[in-house]
Amino acid sequence: MTVTIQIPATLRAYCHAATAELIVPAATVRDALEQLEQSHPTVYQSVCDETGAVRRHIHVFVNNAFIHDRDGLDTALAAGDVLSIMPAVSGG
Repeated sequence: MTVTIQIPATLRAYCHAATAELIVPAATVRDALEQLEQSHPTVYQSVCDETGAVRRHIHVFVNNAFIHDRDGLDTALAAGDVLSIMPAVSGG
């Protein structure tokens, strides 16, 4: 089963050919992020810390659901799901 990872514009420079989407085989969010680590380690390091947890200033969604409102990194994925990585926006 494959899912789509949407890469935010701020991280596309770390992807080959500045791609906006990656198609990966994954059963959970954790699996998808591990695939991201294998194919684009610099993007992964921007999303996850050294323990594998999603960084505090990054939000990850499956379709339109925030993973922290579901099962976190263990959130199950289905074929065709879209994993969106969203850097937090702040200002003042």
